[in-house]
Amino acid sequence: MNTWPVQDAKARFSELLDACISDGPQLVTRRGAETAVLITVMEWERLNNVARPSLKELLLAPQAPQEIELPARGTAKRRPGAGF
Repeated sequence: MNTWPVQDAKARFSELLDACISDGPQLVTRRGAETAVLITVMEWERLNNVARPSLKELLLAPQAPQEIELPARGTAKRRPGAGF
């Protein structure tokens, strides 16, 4: 993966885009810190399709369990010295 300082990425955006298409993801840095990655739309869609659903999506899904069993109150074990 090639690394581009943000100044170069801005000044040579067309080249950055071409590199993304031909060479794969491109890393953009700001003040030396990794900040963003440019990827193709095809890669973005692939990543979105394999992503796990969030807890909210799972609970709101039509096949979500209607009843969730919770442990009885007061049965949780606490670590010694936890200050509770």
